[in-house]
Amino acid sequence: MPQICFDAPVPDRRDAVALLHQHTKGESLRRHGLAVEAVMRAAAERSGGDQELWGVTGLLHDFDYESHPDEHPFWGRPVLEAAGYPQEVVTAIQGHANFSGVPRETPMAKWLFALDELTGFLMAVAMVQPGREMAAVRFPSVRKKLKDKAFARSVNRQDILQGAAELEVELEELVGMAVSALTPIAPELGLG
Repeated sequence: MPQICFDAPVPDRRDAVALLHQHTKGESLRRHGLAVEAVMRAAAERSGGDQELWGVTGLLHDFDYESHPDEHPFWGRPVLEAAGYPQEVVTAIQGHANFSGVPRETPMAKWLFALDELTGFLMAVAMVQPGREMAAVRFPSVRKKLKDKAFARSVNRQDILQGAAELEVELEELVGMAVSALTPIAPELGLG
């Protein structure tokens, strides 16, 4: 699938972090943004996308969730547009919420959807590993935990499976890529 390009500059990560912190005070959601940023950079590398653009998209995908949970992700759209974020970023962020009705037409949008819930789930799996280590997370454990509806019950397992299907990537491969991307930043995520 061809990469859709827009003629807007790649947003500055420092500005994206400032925007995230302005609207998100909780450490948990800030860490989730950092985690999705890391996996989106890995996805961009794999897919030939712009790592900065994809990373900022991952970082900001839930920036409005804490302050406007009932309006997320719609509330953030005009904020991102006013700040000059490229339409590709805005549309991908809108489309990561299945209920938004915004189609995921670009590789970046599809990867964001596929990695959002999976990233949160992998962080939960890491927290129950000995030493709370992301590097200790293995696919058989992830598969087992996915079947346990009581474990990380707020994670939408259907979105994880749908995301892998939309990408046409095996779930095991997706998990491996995400764990590899999260392992180097595990201390920033509060993991061993």
